[in-house]
Amino acid sequence: QLQLVESGGGLVQPGGSLRLSCAAAGIRLNYNVIGWFRQAPGKGREGVSCIDALGTTTNYADSVKGRFTIFRDNAKNTAYLQMDNLKPEDTASYFCAFRPASVCSGVAAAYPTWGQGTQVTVSS
Repeated sequence: QLQLVESGGGLVQPGGSLRLSCAAAGIRLNYNVIGWFRQAPGKGREGVSCIDALGTTTNYADSVKGRFTIFRDNAKNTAYLQMDNLKPEDTASYFCAFRPASVCSGVAAAYPTWGQGTQVTVSS
């Protein structure tokens, strides 16, 4: 059974950091694409970042470039999103998603498997 489980969300002050984890079961994350998306209340799901199958190419939304870093630990079968210098506008539910392909996509419909999400709240 394919399953992704996110963790690491929480409440943080502006300027703070969080590291989100996406642990996989039933699938191997290496040689496949992992994407991170977020959804704020009343808004659509937004692509935040993705890492390609070989782990050599990463993409970021303009709003998070220079602040977020996506990476993968193949031995732990876990993907991560390191979020630094967080801003109130980063507040959202964050989801990891799996795409059985080699190339990144920023389109949610391109990912057939999703985690349940983890809440990130940035507030003073």
